[in-house]
Amino acid sequence: MKKHIPEQEKSVFTGAVITLLLLALPIVVWLDLSALDDAALRQQADNFNSVISSVRSYYADNVVGRILTNPGTTKVVHNYEAIPGAIPIPATLSLELGKVIGAQQKNFTYRFVSDFPFKNRAPHQLDEFERNALDSLRENPDQKIVETATSLFSDKVRLVAPVTMGPACVSCHNSHPESPKIDWKVGDVRGIQEVTISRPIAANLFSFKYLLAYFLLAAISGMTFLAMQRRQAQRIRSINRELESANDFLATLSTKISRYIPPQVYKSIFSGQKDVTIHTERKKLTIFFSDIQNFAATTERLQPELLTQLLNEYLTEMSAIAHEHGGTVDKFIGDAMLIFFGDPESKGDRADAQACLRMAWHMRCRLLELNAKWRVSGIEQPFRSRIGINTGYCNVGNFGSADRMEYTIIGAEANLAARLQSTAEPGEIVTSYETYALVSDIVSAHPLPAITMKGIAREVVPYSVDSIADPSAEKSNVIVERVPGLDFYFDPSIAKSSDPARVRSVLENALSALKTV
Repeated sequence: MKKHIPEQEKSVFTGAVITLLLLALPIVVWLDLSALDDAALRQQADNFNSVISSVRSYYADNVVGRILTNPGTTKVVHNYEAIPGAIPIPATLSLELGKVIGAQQKNFTYRFVSDFPFKNRAPHQLDEFERNALDSLRENPDQKIVETATSLFSDKVRLVAPVTMGPACVSCHNSHPESPKIDWKVGDVRGIQEVTISRPIAANLFSFKYLLAYFLLAAISGMTFLAMQRRQAQRIRSINRELESANDFLATLSTKISRYIPPQVYKSIFSGQKDVTIHTERKKLTIFFSDIQNFAATTERLQPELLTQLLNEYLTEMSAIAHEHGGTVDKFIGDAMLIFFGDPESKGDRADAQACLRMAWHMRCRLLELNAKWRVSGIEQPFRSRIGINTGYCNVGNFGSADRMEYTIIGAEANLAARLQSTAEPGEIVTSYETYALVSDIVSAHPLPAITMKGIAREVVPYSVDSIADPSAEKSNVIVERVPGLDFYFDPSIAKSSDPARVRSVLENALSALKTV
């Protein structure tokens, strides 16, 4: 079934296309003018270079060459104006021709330069383009080098051609007392002649007068059409303005609300799966509780602004990991986090518990990476977390009053997760036996001394997680190990790009220290 597109939308789309075409017209014209001007300037520069080269070649072969072959009273010198009856050398003739043409054509510049000037002359100042061109032409004199510079209002072309040594030039330079080089050969590149031509792009503007007139007429027609479309669009906007305002308000409000409640709860409320009423139910959950060791001492050691930045970054990263593994972030209690699995979405007791363990392991690895990053930025003692996990029945749902309520959990099993966290060492993950029984096939753990707590009659045997079966970690070659006295995290991909020698040195020192234990 084809979707019907309203006529108003078609009109708006057509008007937008016409507007874009009209706005693009000046750009297209400018690009055409620039391309036309660039091609014309290249042709002019090449023609001018050919004229100068032909005149100089003819002058060198048929004038200077004949005089040098049959010596007489006529002298061929560069300072011919100071000597009666003298004529200029070919290079001087080229310079004089360039000056004459440049005086008549203000946009022409001609340079005849060499890095082997006569001893009585000031050295020529060559820019980087000229030096590179000279080197390139000496390797391959059968070429011309062109540089184009385009600005918003003008184009400029610089064409460089080689000045090669002819028989007359070789005879003169190799015998002249002021020549800096006396081993010239026919065909050697002595220097370069450079033709620079610039011209405003607007000079060619009226070459398109008929085309511009046509486009002007099209623009007037288009603007008239757009004015008609605008009146129609205003009517449509006036009808939809209130509806759009209400939708924007609701969208903004829902976005703000989503920042204060877990994504799963937000989704279930706005999809209609749950009602916003005081209602709880008893469910078997896996509860995660984490805390930063000696956070109070950390607050005294760091400035409030820096502490806020670090804590927000830490909580943001941990929340993202919790969301990735399907956990419901209940609340932040200062530096502590309470997360549970099993409501409002559950994949079963075992799958929930394993997802929680994988999340905790992922969080621990990510905190090690954050600590490495923070140490590089100058934080001497970053965060070290302790994690407790328990599985059991809790009351979960909306608690509070009719005016204000909170989606959370209560029960002794949640308190036990916090107690397990308090018994953990920095960087350690401690679970209850109930959780360990559900995840024993994916973790390696060892029991700790039993503990007791109010509200729970039985003794609780904590289990410290040593490792977890994580295929992604195996593929990435990341090594994570924690035993008493050792908190080890190694990522070879990072070590290769930073300082492998230092990493090897640290590991060797650790092994040496271990031998003395």
